[in-house]
Amino acid sequence: MLNIKANNPNLKSWVSVPENSDFPIQNLPFGIFSINEEYPRVGVAIGDKILDLKAIFELGHLSGLPFKASDFDSEYLNSMMMHGKEGTRALRDRISELLNIENTELKGDAEKVLFNQNEAQMHLPVMVGDYTDFYSSEQHAYNVGCMFRDPANALLPNWKHIPVGYHGRASSIIPSGQSIHRPKGQQKPSETEPPVFGPCKLLDFELEMAFITYEGKELGDSITTAEADDYIFGMTLFNDWSARDIQKWEYVPLGPFLAKNFASSTSCWVVTLDALEPYRVPGPIQDPKVLSYLEYSGDKHIAIDLEVLIQPENGEENKVCHSNYKHMYWNMNQQLAHHTANGCDIHAGDMMASGTISGGKEGEYGSMLEISWKGTKPFKMNDGSERKFIQDSDTVIMRGYAQKGDLRIGFGEVSSKVLPAK
Repeated sequence: MLNIKANNPNLKSWVSVPENSDFPIQNLPFGIFSINEEYPRVGVAIGDKILDLKAIFELGHLSGLPFKASDFDSEYLNSMMMHGKEGTRALRDRISELLNIENTELKGDAEKVLFNQNEAQMHLPVMVGDYTDFYSSEQHAYNVGCMFRDPANALLPNWKHIPVGYHGRASSIIPSGQSIHRPKGQQKPSETEPPVFGPCKLLDFELEMAFITYEGKELGDSITTAEADDYIFGMTLFNDWSARDIQKWEYVPLGPFLAKNFASSTSCWVVTLDALEPYRVPGPIQDPKVLSYLEYSGDKHIAIDLEVLIQPENGEENKVCHSNYKHMYWNMNQQLAHHTANGCDIHAGDMMASGTISGGKEGEYGSMLEISWKGTKPFKMNDGSERKFIQDSDTVIMRGYAQKGDLRIGFGEVSSKVLPAK
């Protein structure tokens, strides 16, 4: 395991951190925030506060690091990320040092540089240049294959040989808190009837994680599994909204299109890969053996507890899923190596989602398609209603954290309300 000084489990901060907070001093995730509709800028979460990096830069607390004012006086993290793993690691270490309970450099300026999270507006953390969605949970792929084919042929022949993925739409990735409208598109009511156009009837969430990349290599070059960690900045929670009835009709022969590109929701704090190092775990045995460019060494999976909740309008939250990111068959290193194996270039701010994360038993399935088993097993809500899929005015909430003992490295949440079709 890497010896990253900002990860020291014994560190304490002079900033008060509530019990069970997602944001102890060992986390220090990056995001974009604004106060009272002022200009967005770069911040770091600590407890229930936000540390303003533009302000501490102007006060001289980041001197000696290779950053400039515009890296933090920005509505996206992309400029800051152009300094690569070495630069952002040094920045996180310096922030950890400034917030350490034994350090007094910043305490006198606390009122100038710390803001309450509940008074801030959070924004999309990066300008997403390109977005790729993978399909890397074996249990999810198996469940879907069972529903639409049969258990004996649930996984397609290529599934255990390549991290299957597709190129998605970057423009419709939205931050937590932004509502979506129910999408419209073509659907095929039955095999014997012609297609119709109208609002989606089978709207679904997909519980995913996404990783965000640094600037990559030149077009034509590849990133190996051994190099991949150096090109991954951090992770967010990700809801890859899906219109199942539109998808069923359109996906042959080229895959998802209107069923996916209407919206994908991401959490606003980016937890660095460095902060997640202590939560690495072994992955599954991959059988058949993968090709050499997909081989990797060490623990490259990460244990992150995940949950999905549905909240009806004016109602209470209903937990519909409790899963874990460690269930993935293909890890991020393999996904990035495969993505670039043909020389495809990546850039700072590119986002790559995991695919639906489903565990091995009921209660761990990461979509309503699986939870309700294609609508045949409705989920019983606390108010007596049922859900086969997501209804108008429902809010879907996803939360996640990695934990060892009392130390919790969390992501906050990604939350989106579904409005009626326009």
